[in-house]
Amino acid sequence: MGVQGSGKSTIGELLAERIGARFLDGDTLHPAANKAVMAAGQALQDVHRLPWLHEVGFQLALGRESGIVIACSALKRSYRDLLRSHAGDLFIVDPEGPIDVIAGRLRARTHEFMPPALLQSQYDTLQARTDDESGITVDIVEPPGTIIERIVAALAAETEGGEVDRVDNHTR
Repeated sequence: MGVQGSGKSTIGELLAERIGARFLDGDTLHPAANKAVMAAGQALQDVHRLPWLHEVGFQLALGRESGIVIACSALKRSYRDLLRSHAGDLFIVDPEGPIDVIAGRLRARTHEFMPPALLQSQYDTLQARTDDESGITVDIVEPPGTIIERIVAALAAETEGGEVDRVDNHTR
């Protein structure tokens, strides 16, 4: 989960590789109409976002047996609850960082449809993961390798045996 530029895709790809799961960037599931709204500098409203979140949830459910990691903003608790309705054992990684660090990252990249101007609206919407949500909050200023090791350790703490080489029968 997280705002644009927080490292969701980087973390997701590295984590999927580390645990032997498939990676899917949730942005690829947005319909063209959603992409057009965001490209025009407008934040999505729930009427646009909810069908997309259901598709992300559907993909989570499909990937349960083989293992899947999906990068998805899921900024609000209600959005993550919707994803859990599809995959009850959802493990959330919440990459946290200062807006100025993320804004700097956004200035250094281009995105197909998500302009940096929407960053503040995402921070305004963001509801951090809470302790009753399975997962971990990570500091985006840490090196990616350190972040992945922290995530793997947190996953291991939630699974039997205490080690995670591949996460089977869990949506991650």
